[in-house]
Amino acid sequence: MTTFNKISQAIVDSDPGQAISLVETAMGNDTPAVDILNKGLLAGMEIVGEKMESEEMFIPEVLMSANAMSQCVDVLKPHLSEEDTGQTKKVVIGTVQGDLHDIGKNLVSMLMESAGMEIYDLGVDVPPDAFVEKISEIKPEIVGISALLTTTMPAMQQTVEAISEAGLREQVKIMVGGAPVTQGFCDEIGADVFAPDANAAAKMAKAL
Repeated sequence: MTTFNKISQAIVDSDPGQAISLVETAMGNDTPAVDILNKGLLAGMEIVGEKMESEEMFIPEVLMSANAMSQCVDVLKPHLSEEDTGQTKKVVIGTVQGDLHDIGKNLVSMLMESAGMEIYDLGVDVPPDAFVEKISEIKPEIVGISALLTTTMPAMQQTVEAISEAGLREQVKIMVGGAPVTQGFCDEIGADVFAPDANAAAKMAKAL
């Protein structure tokens, strides 16, 4: 098993100690940081994503793997250029006003960050004007809006409308998700993308 495969396996096994040790050893052997990122860490998260889709791994395990990945990226960051990380996309993400659920949103954030995107997580219970303010400030390519309650789904529409009224709608792709959200609702409120799960959200964000 190559060093890259061992790093990938440590990510799949949600073992940050082992993963960091392997990353540090690889760097000590003058392995390019970008190769450690792409062939080891990101390859491991690809496997995690596939296992989540096939229900071999579940959200708690995926969160632990994403956390292990995040710790390794922190070790690598000083040795990576912006070109290496591919951080060409900024993403603003948050759970809509009135909704305090964050597990799905956090998972999406971690998977997107693992894919090299720059994440601005506004947290939960986020009013429409807070989305507008952050979009104006950092000019992201993608805005991710989450709701887990049917009672808070109207806040998604209000957020999309607020972004439009602020004249920012053409600048961003709006992605929506959460248990009660459907493709039909996405179309109805004028969002761009419906993501049925966290892994799909990360893949779609990369493809946009």
